Amino acid sequence: MDRSGTSRRTSQGTPQGTTHDTSPSSRTTARRASRRTFITGAAKVTGAAALAGAAGTGTAAAATRHTTAAPAVSVAVLGGGVAGLTAAHELAERGFEVTVYERRALGGKARSMDVPDSARGGRRPLPAEHGFRFIPGIYHNLPDTMRRIPFAGNPNGVWDNLVAPSEMSFSRTGREDLRIPLPWPGHRPPGLGLDDIRRALTALLDTALGIPFHETAYFVNRMLVFLTSCDERRDRTWEATPWWQFIRADAMSHDYRRILAVGLTRNIVATKAEEASTRTVATLLEAFLFNGLGRGADGPLDRILDAPTNEAWIDPWVAHLTSLGVEFKVGWTVHEVTYGSGRVRAAVVENPQGARESVTADHYVSAMPVEHARRTWGPALRAADPQLARCDRLRTDWMTGIQFYLTERAPLLHGHLNFIDSPWSLTAIQQAAHWPGRDFPADYGDGAAVDCLSVDVSEWDRPRILYGKTAKQCTRAEVAKEVWAQLKAALNDTGRAVLKDSALHSWFLDPGVDGLGTPNPTNDDELLIHPVGTFHNRPRAATSVPNFFLAGDYVSVDIDLATMEGANASARAAVNALLERTGSTAPRCTVTPLFRAPELEPLKRHDRTRHRLGLPNALDLG
Repeated sequence: MDRSGTSRRTSQGTPQGTTHDTSPSSRTTARRASRRTFITGAAKVTGAAALAGAAGTGTAAAATRHTTAAPAVSVAVLGGGVAGLTAAHELAERGFEVTVYERRALGGKARSMDVPDSARGGRRPLPAEHGFRFIPGIYHNLPDTMRRIPFAGNPNGVWDNLVAPSEMSFSRTGREDLRIPLPWPGHRPPGLGLDDIRRALTALLDTALGIPFHETAYFVNRMLVFLTSCDERRDRTWEATPWWQFIRADAMSHDYRRILAVGLTRNIVATKAEEASTRTVATLLEAFLFNGLGRGADGPLDRILDAPTNEAWIDPWVAHLTSLGVEFKVGWTVHEVTYGSGRVRAAVVENPQGARESVTADHYVSAMPVEHARRTWGPALRAADPQLARCDRLRTDWMTGIQFYLTERAPLLHGHLNFIDSPWSLTAIQQAAHWPGRDFPADYGDGAAVDCLSVDVSEWDRPRILYGKTAKQCTRAEVAKEVWAQLKAALNDTGRAVLKDSALHSWFLDPGVDGLGTPNPTNDDELLIHPVGTFHNRPRAATSVPNFFLAGDYVSVDIDLATMEGANASARAAVNALLERTGSTAPRCTVTPLFRAPELEPLKRHDRTRHRLGLPNALDLG
């Protein structure tokens, strides 16, 4: 076992009774000297090109963010997902000694993975994932980090590996699918034949007639009410109001409920419309609205990676952080964060050999998902900061990916499909067309699979057609058959055989799901959901414990949604808090909020006065 980590470890009842050396090893000392040399050298670089030339690639941001912190200040980052890697990145650039402890795989829910035993003939294994990546233009913090991760041949690092689908669709069961172009400078409109145009017009008219004009007008009014609502009304009134109630879905038509209530919550915000916070849902719709208008956007509405996530992003990120001196301990499980004398004293971890150790460092960043992190907070730590106990009120639910590998490329649109009528709230994307640098059958699997249809399953508690059981009650094979049946019901319903059973090569369900078909199924990768009141239970990145900080998509940041952007922004906030606590002179991390349209601010100020007087928003028709 390697003991050269930047954090210091003491024994915690190992089977052999081994006492671990807590003094710095020669390798650690050498690494510290190497890091100081690297930072000193980087500080002398007068431009990004010099650093990029030395490293082979790089960005201007990467050349200017390195600042020496106090010597030998160690930080243990507990968790190696997007939040943990972001925290490690920002800390390492500022000269801190960082060790990341990750129990399973770096990248967390954002990673891609290999399908076991699927490689043949020198090819890579078939690529799989917890769920497909979606990086919209409303994100700013995550793209900034991506620009600072070098990637050979890319002037803007791994950010240049983002590609923008040109359209999306609402796929209806028993009706024509509604295709929606995603206009953006540089986008080429998809080629359409006469039959494509006929289908598009049919779907548009069908949807327009399905939602009566007065219902559309009412929904527009509700959005205007929210857009002109002050922050106080949003945080209090609309946070306490379910989206379903806010848009009066009970009183509206079937299409209104499926598209504007369910379709915009279960499929996009990953929570139930009946209980989702209006503040959360409408804030995201506001951001997407301005993104589509090109206001305050980092890029197009919809962006994905141009290769499997690890190839395009996670592996280059880990390599870059390693070059900055970050040490990774994969296979190490955090069991408890121990507290005493007003500080965190250690993190009790289980190493890959099954022995427990007490890892000590100067500071600790808890960067695990909330359902795992809160299990590590004992009574003493919780008593030191009441916001930790409030995290018990945060709720998580299942949203899990399954991939179908096809021997024929299905004639689907170039973008995401939202199956708004599907009982299990499916969304999907066909991936090979978005990976121009990959020849799927030549690069992956056994050469027979030519594409991957990646599907997210958001509803796991509703019975369905094939077996009359919920997804949790089904076996893994039954889940795959049911999802495939729901996909075919939506895509093969208007005269075309889009998905063929004969073209199904194989499937892969996220291994984090276990015990399906038994009384106690589990999911190792649940997703934070946003019922009313969630906003007020989200903790801050800075805790009342001076050397303990929180990072993760559950931490309170401007984007009130469990996203990679939220994880990234919270890690930046945690690092800033740590810099304040240590008195560091290093530059603070930039934390960019969601765009706020300046022309709406006077209306929000007017609404603040009305809110304080107990009056409704001036546009609120009830």
